[in-house]
Amino acid sequence: MQNKGVIRVVAILFAIAALYQLSFTYVTSKVKKDAKEYGQGDLQKEQQYLDSIASETVYNIGVAKYTYRECQEREINLGLDLKGGMNVTLEISVNDVIRALSNYSSDSTFNKAMALATEKQKNSQADFVTLFKESFEEIDPNGKLAAIFATPELRDRISFNSSNEDVIAVIKTETKSAIDNSFNILRSRIDKFGVSQPNIQQLETSGRILIELPGVKDQKRVRKLLQGTANLEFWEGYEFSELYPSLIDANTTIKEIEEAEKVLSKNKNTTTESNINQTEETPLANEATSTEDTTGLGLLNQLEETAEKDTSAAESDFISDYPLFNVLTPNAFNNQIGQGSLVGYSLIKDTGKVSYYLSLEKVKSVFPRDAKFFWSAKPTKQNFQDNKERFELHAVKVNTRDGKAPLDGGVVVDARVNLSQFGNTMEVSMSMNAEGAKTWARMTKDAASKTPHGFVAVVLDGYVQSSARVSEEITGGSTRITGDYTQEEAQDLANVLKSGKMPAPARIIQEEIVGPSLGHAAINAGFNSFLIAFIVILLYMVFYYSRKAGLVADVALLANMFLLIGVLASLGAVLTLPGIAGIVLTIGMSVDANVLIYERIREEVHAGKGIKLAITDGYKNAYSAIIDANVTTMLTALVLFLFGSGPIKGFATTLLIGIGTSLFTAIFITRLVFEWFLKKGYDITFATKTTEGAFKNANIHFIEKRKTYYIVSGIVIAIGILSLVFRGLSFGVDFTGGRTYVIKFEQPVNTVEIQDILSESFGGAPEVKIYGQDNQVRIVTKYKYSENDPSIDEEIETILYDDLKPLIADGVSKQEFLDDYRQSSYKVGATIADDIQKEAVWAILFALVAIFLYILVRFKNWQYGLGAVAALMHDVLIVLGMFSIFYGILPFSLEIDQAFIAAILTVVGYSINDTVVVFDRIREYIMIHPKHNRSEIMNSALNSTLSRTFSTSLSTFVVLFTIFVFGGEVIRGFIFALMVGVVVGTYSSLFIATPVVYDTIRQAENKRILKGKVRK
Repeated sequence: MQNKGVIRVVAILFAIAALYQLSFTYVTSKVKKDAKEYGQGDLQKEQQYLDSIASETVYNIGVAKYTYRECQEREINLGLDLKGGMNVTLEISVNDVIRALSNYSSDSTFNKAMALATEKQKNSQADFVTLFKESFEEIDPNGKLAAIFATPELRDRISFNSSNEDVIAVIKTETKSAIDNSFNILRSRIDKFGVSQPNIQQLETSGRILIELPGVKDQKRVRKLLQGTANLEFWEGYEFSELYPSLIDANTTIKEIEEAEKVLSKNKNTTTESNINQTEETPLANEATSTEDTTGLGLLNQLEETAEKDTSAAESDFISDYPLFNVLTPNAFNNQIGQGSLVGYSLIKDTGKVSYYLSLEKVKSVFPRDAKFFWSAKPTKQNFQDNKERFELHAVKVNTRDGKAPLDGGVVVDARVNLSQFGNTMEVSMSMNAEGAKTWARMTKDAASKTPHGFVAVVLDGYVQSSARVSEEITGGSTRITGDYTQEEAQDLANVLKSGKMPAPARIIQEEIVGPSLGHAAINAGFNSFLIAFIVILLYMVFYYSRKAGLVADVALLANMFLLIGVLASLGAVLTLPGIAGIVLTIGMSVDANVLIYERIREEVHAGKGIKLAITDGYKNAYSAIIDANVTTMLTALVLFLFGSGPIKGFATTLLIGIGTSLFTAIFITRLVFEWFLKKGYDITFATKTTEGAFKNANIHFIEKRKTYYIVSGIVIAIGILSLVFRGLSFGVDFTGGRTYVIKFEQPVNTVEIQDILSESFGGAPEVKIYGQDNQVRIVTKYKYSENDPSIDEEIETILYDDLKPLIADGVSKQEFLDDYRQSSYKVGATIADDIQKEAVWAILFALVAIFLYILVRFKNWQYGLGAVAALMHDVLIVLGMFSIFYGILPFSLEIDQAFIAAILTVVGYSINDTVVVFDRIREYIMIHPKHNRSEIMNSALNSTLSRTFSTSLSTFVVLFTIFVFGGEVIRGFIFALMVGVVVGTYSSLFIATPVVYDTIRQAENKRILKGKVRK
C-alpha cells in the first residue's frame, strides 16, 4: 500500500482529535459527579455548585485553560428524549409584520389579499410575502402596493411611483430583518432562563425557529417567555457617584438585618440557619452599627485590603461586615469611584441574592426613590484577574409619573451598522419617528447638560444591552452610538434597537415535552441495545472470518465507533434516541466494507494467489463496489439531512458521519494492520472450517425464475395496496396535527375507561392506547390543536389533571401530576403537519431521483437506474403495506410519522447499497466475459455475491432485532420498519433489481433488431 506513512499520521491525528473532543465530556461528567456528592440528593444544591464554578477553570490541557461552561459547550449533547426537557418550534407571524409595515392599513384590497394569502399558505410551500403579492394582484390586477406601503417609516425606500416588485423586495428585506431580530431576542431570553446547553436555530422554512431546552420543568413559564413580545426601553442612567453613599448605607442596613436575625434565632434556641428571606419583618437594632469613614474613599482601601487576606477568619469577618459587597463588587478600582450607570459586578451565582437584597423595603428606603436597577444582558471578565464571568448592575432614573421608560422601542424606525468616521471601529446608526425624535432630543439634552455628561441605557426585556454617554443634544431622531464595538457586537446592538420597530409575535406550532424519567429509561434502553448489538457483531466477525481476520475487522469497528463519537462531539451534534439507532445501524452497515474486502480476498485465495497478493488484489477489486454502495447510501442520508428536522436530522447526521468513519477504518486501518501482520510473518486466513465452503458452489437460477419472483412480489404488493385503499394507514400527529400525552400511573389502567372519562371534556373520544407497560398510556387528541393561544396548553393540562384525578394518588397537585405522571407530550399545529407531509413526499422523491441519476452516470445505462428504482419502489410499497395491514394488531405503534419517513429512506439507502454491489459485479463480469450469455453473467454475479449479502444482511438484521427487543417502546415502530426493509431490500436486490435490468435490456435489443439496427 502506497503512502502508508501519511495514512498512519492521519489516523493518529484523527484519533488524537477525537480523544481531545471526548475529553471535555469526561471532565464535565466528573464535575457533575462532584456536584452530586456535594448536593447529597438536593438538586438545588447541585445546581448552586455548578453555577459557582461555571466560570472557573476546570480543565488544563497544555497552555489552554477551559472553564466549566466552556467544557459544557464542547461535550456530547444529549437530546431531550435522553435527558428530558422541552422542544419547541416557533413561527414568527409574517402576517403581523406586513400589517405593521402598512401601518395597519384598512384598505379593503389589502385586507382581502392578506386573508387569501393566509388561506393559500395552508397548501403551499411558497413564503407568505410571495403569496401575498400573488393574492393582491389576483384581487386587483392594476392595484399599486406603493399606495399602501409608502408610509413615513418607509419613505426613504418606497415612493408612490415604486413598482409592486420594488415594494415586495422591501417587504421581504423587512420581514427577514424582523425574523432575525426575533431570533436574537429569543436567544437572549433563553440565555437568561438558566438552562444548560440550550439549542436555538433558525430552520429552513422562513420564519421558523427551533428551540431545545434540556432539563426544563416549568413549561408554562417557557411558553410565556417565548411567545411574549419584545420590550425595548430607553432610560436615563444614574451616575454611580450619586448612589455610592446609598450603596454603603444599604450594606449597613443588610448587616443590621442579618445580625437581628441571628439574635432572634438565638433567643428562640433554634439550630436552624438564619434565612435572609425571613428577615424583612424582623425588628432592627436600636442603633446602627457604623464603619469608620464609610461615606468616603476609605472604605475602598478597606475592602481591597480585606479581600487580599487569605485566611478563613478574614473571609468570615468580611462576609459579616460587608454582606452586600461580598456578592456585589462596587464599580470602584484603585481607590477611585467609577463613572457612568454601572453600580457593580456580581458572579452569576450571586445575582439572585443581590436582587433579593435590593428588593427589601428597608434597603430600598436608603436609595433615592427614582432609582431602578437592571442587570446587564451579557457577562464580562473585564477588570478582574480571576477570569470569572460577572454580570454588571446598572442604575437608571425613573422620572415619569407612570414609572415607565420615557421612550420605548416603538419609535425606532431603523438601526444599521456602519464604520466610524475614522474607519477603525464599528458604530450603530439609529433613526426614530417624529414623536420619538422629540422625546429623544429632550432626554439627550438633559443628559448632555450634566457634568460629567450623563448616560442613556438601552434596556431589552429588563436587561441592559448598552449604556452610552451623551455628549450633546441629538435632534431629528438620527443618532450615532459609538463604542469599542466589534462587527458582531455592533450588529447585535442594531438588532436589539430594531426589535421594537414592529410586532413580530412568535407562536408555538410544534411542542414536545419529555419527562426526565422517560429520558432516563431511554438512555438505559439505548445503551443496552448498543452494547448487545456491538458484542454480537464482534463475535460474528470472528466466527465467520477466522480469529485474526475477524479481530482486524473488530479493531476497525472499535476505531469506527471511537472516531464517530469524537466527530459528533466536535461538531456539537445532539445525540438523540434515533441518533443512537443511527449509530447502531452504522455498526451493522460498517461491517459491509470489511465483508466486501474479505470476500474479494477469499476469491483471490481460491484462485491460487499467495496471501500477500490476494490481500493487495482483494482491496483493489473491492474499492469500486465499496465506493458505489456507500455513495448511494450517503445520498439518501443527505436527503434525510436536508429535508428532515429534529430526530430525522439527528439520525441522518449520525449516518453521514458513520459512513465516512466506516470507509476510513475499513479501507485504511485494516490495511495497515494486515501489512503489519504480513511483515511479522503471521499466518492469516479469511474463513473458519465452518464457513470455508459457505455459498462457494451456489448456483441459483435467478434470471430463469424471475417471473415466479415477480408474481410473489406482485401478490404481496397487491395485498398491501388493497389494505392501503380499504384500511388506510395510522397517521401520527406529525401528519394530522394534534396533541399526544404519555401518562404513567402507579397501577395498570383500562384504556376504555380513560377514553370515556376524557370524552366529554375534549368534545369527543380521544385515542387512548397502552404504551409499553400496562400502567402507561398514550393519549392523542385534536382538541383545539389548530389554535395558537398559549392558554390552550394550560387548559388541556388542567383537563387531564382534573379528569384523571380518580386514577392518581390522593393529594397530588397539578404540578406534581405534570412532573411525575406525564412522561412526555407532543403538539403539532395544522400548518406544520401539512408541511411535514409535503417534506416527506419530496424527501422520498428526491432520494429516488438522486439514486437513479448516480447509477445512470456510474453504469452508463438507464436500465440499471430503472432496475434500482423499481426495487426501491417495491421495498417502499411492501413496508407501507405491512404498516397498513398490521397497525392495531401488533402490540406496538405502527404510526406514520417523521421517524417512519426516516425508516423508509434508510431502507432505500440499505437496499440500494446491496443492489449496487450486485450491479458492480455484473459490470465486472461483462468486462471480463463480453461474449458470454447475459443471463449466465447475471446469474454468476448474483451467486458470487451471496456470501457478502448474507453476512451484511444477517449482521444488520441481528443488530436491528437487538434494538427492537431492548431499545424501548419509543423507537419500536421505527425499528420494525427497518427490519422489514432489510428483509425486502435483500430480496429485491437479488430477485427484482437485476431481473428488471435483464428484461428492459432484452426488450430494448429486440426493438433495435426489429428496426434493423442490430443483426440477428
